[in-house]
Amino acid sequence: MTEVERRAPRADAARNRDQLLAVATRMFMSAGAEPSMRAIAREAGVGIATLYRHFPTRESVVDAVYRDQVVRLTTGARELLDRLPPAAAMRHWMDLFGDWIAAKSGMLDTLLAMTESGEIAHAETRTELLAAIATILDAGRVAGDLRDDATADDIAASLIGIFTVAPRPEHDARASRLLNLLMDGLRPTVRG
Repeated sequence: MTEVERRAPRADAARNRDQLLAVATRMFMSAGAEPSMRAIAREAGVGIATLYRHFPTRESVVDAVYRDQVVRLTTGARELLDRLPPAAAMRHWMDLFGDWIAAKSGMLDTLLAMTESGEIAHAETRTELLAAIATILDAGRVAGDLRDDATADDIAASLIGIFTVAPRPEHDARASRLLNLLMDGLRPTVRG
């Protein structure tokens, strides 16, 4: 067996991990309280031992979901810009942000404990997310479809406010309406 073969996870193990991550994310997004490890394994269609093999603790599941969502947000900004005009990319990115907020709310107790212990660096995540927003804003300024005076901090604060008063998924329609109003405010004003 080669070194690469020893280090690469088997295809079924990789599929199980991906399935567990997707199910955990979905369950955290829709849960009023943190789902049990057993419930995550059952929903993913794997045994509890398989779950613990990939994620030995609740914190490891929360960490994996949290980091996966941050990666989706940071890489999502560039991917959206590759296929959409900046204003449309910003609006789609806002939906990704809403998904992240929803997932965080379903794992809040564990996430807060991990932040307090230093296992998750809130400041680092904030910097990454602000950079993602700034990437879209900069492209929008160049294209002329986003305001020059809006900042990444302005948008982040607005999004947090929107998803505080209209948390997802139970208030999707209200959140969508508020996000559309925010987007209207981000478009440059026509002076005439």
